[in-house]
This record gives sequence, C-alpha cells and structure tokens, in this order.
Amino acid sequence: MTTFPSPPLLQFNGHLQTIIPGVFRKVQGVLYERERLELEDGDFLDLDWIFNQSKNLVILSHGLEGSSDRQYILGAAKLFSQNNWDVLAWNCRSCSGEMNRTARLYHHGDVEDIGTVISQAVQRNEYENVLLIGYSMGGAMSLNYLGKNGKKIPDQIKGAIAFSTPCDLKEGAEVLNKSSNVIYRKRFLNNLKRKIFIKEKEFPGRVDLKKLNEIKIWRDFDEHFSAPLNNYKNAEEFYYNSSAKNFMENIQIPTLLVNALNDPILTPACSPFDIAKINSNIIIENPKQGGHCGFMEKGEEFAWSEYRALEFAKTVL
Repeated sequence: MTTFPSPPLLQFNGHLQTIIPGVFRKVQGVLYERERLELEDGDFLDLDWIFNQSKNLVILSHGLEGSSDRQYILGAAKLFSQNNWDVLAWNCRSCSGEMNRTARLYHHGDVEDIGTVISQAVQRNEYENVLLIGYSMGGAMSLNYLGKNGKKIPDQIKGAIAFSTPCDLKEGAEVLNKSSNVIYRKRFLNNLKRKIFIKEKEFPGRVDLKKLNEIKIWRDFDEHFSAPLNNYKNAEEFYYNSSAKNFMENIQIPTLLVNALNDPILTPACSPFDIAKINSNIIIENPKQGGHCGFMEKGEEFAWSEYRALEFAKTVL
C-alpha cells in the first residue's frame, strides 16, 4: 500500500494537502483520559490515553507546536482504538494547554522525554507490543530515540513509523526560509516567540529577548533560542544532535519513514535512502502526494497515512 491514492478534489498541491486537513478536518468521537506525569527535574508531561484493555499500545508523538488534539493525532488514535489498541498521545512540554515549569521546552532531538514516556507506559500496563508513530517533529523524536539508544530500548517496542519527518534539521530550517513557506514559518515563529517571552519572564537572563528582533531566517531563532534553551552551544551543534539521519544507522527494529514528494517543508535529504541501503530495518516510502501531515484520501474518513500505519503495524507484531 505504498501508492497514495487520489486526494480530495480541492487539494491539488502540497500546500493545500497540508493546510486544508490541518484547518478543516474534524475528527469526532475521540475521548482521552488525561494523566499528568511528574518528571525528576520538577517539570511535567501530560499524557492522553484511550484504554481498551489491550496488550498492544500505540504511542503517538505530535509535531512542532502541536498537541494530542491535532487532526493527524486524533485520526490515528481513533483508527487504532477502533482496532482494539490502547492509545497514548503524549504532549511535549508546554504543548498541553499549560506552560511547563522549567526553562527548557522541547526539540526534535529530545529523546529524554519520549524515553520517559515509553518507559512509564510499558511498566504501567505490561504491554506486550508497542508501536511508535511520530509526525514531523514527533517523527524525528521517535527516530532519534531509536537511533541513539540502539539495542537499549524496551523489548516490547516492535516497530516505528515516522510521517513527514525532517531527518535533516539543517536543511529543514533552510527550506522554511523559502518565500513559498512564509505561512508555516510565521505560524511556528509566532507561537514560539510567545513562549520565549514567558520563559524570559520566569527565568530572567536565560535568553536575550533583543535577539527576537534580529531574526531574519529560521537559523537565527535556533542560534539564539533553540540552542541555548536546550544546552547546545550554537545552531550547528543543535542541528547535528537533532537530525535523525545522523543516528538512524543504529535503529534495531522495523521502522517505516513516509515523506511525500510534494511536502512543502521537506527536502530529499529528509529521506536518507543511503542509510536504508545499509540498515534493512529502515523502509522509506515517498508517495507523490500527501503534503505535510495531510495524506487525506478522497471519500475516506481516515487519512491514507492512518490506514498505512495500521497496515504496517500488522506486519511487525
């Protein structure tokens, strides 16, 4: 099922296949049970569960400035729940509707938090099979977690899927600077700037707010804010440690990476076929259409990506 079928009539290019589902798709009937996970550093993560008394668990990781309420998360949660999986959609720090407590936020290469979520989930309910699904940044987190930990992951994790994932963060930052991507760049930056102002108020001196006025390209934000808030010396170090392609060679379980060819904010470097050639655990698919975290299919309730994820899950259990 690697060929993406026809998208809805009005979604005739990558931008529309990205924007229309994100704005207008409404997934009904998903009821979460929220759990607050207290962390050792004094912060917290909000976890949203769907329980079916299953031994199979899917862990869903959202994208940059997303949450468990994004349409792509809700769609996957609903489909897997209907197929008798337990579902855990977790929210990164500051993304659950309440600001987090510490100075740090989250980023593509942050494997500590997703590792804590996985560990707690596996231990809590004694799941036999766990599948990781990440979207965009959440996909990068999942791939980084698997690559950086290699064989040191719970035996219960049987597979992983990453959709619309920037495996090369440096190139991902550069493509956001294109004039055609101004809508995405402004949306991300405006949301992140609001959080930076809050962090400066709570932790005076941690960042230099004057630098916000000097941001001309996305790398400027990463140089002055992403890097220091996450204890990297500069954007270059941040990009290397957050780019999943630098660690994917070590992935030890079946892992599917799906990046649409018309995704407006990804480049060919985000689909590292050279690594897939030397690591048979990695499968890369590049459907011609789908946009970024869109993949809506004409006449279907669920996105093609959601059906593809469930199909892949059946092959790894």
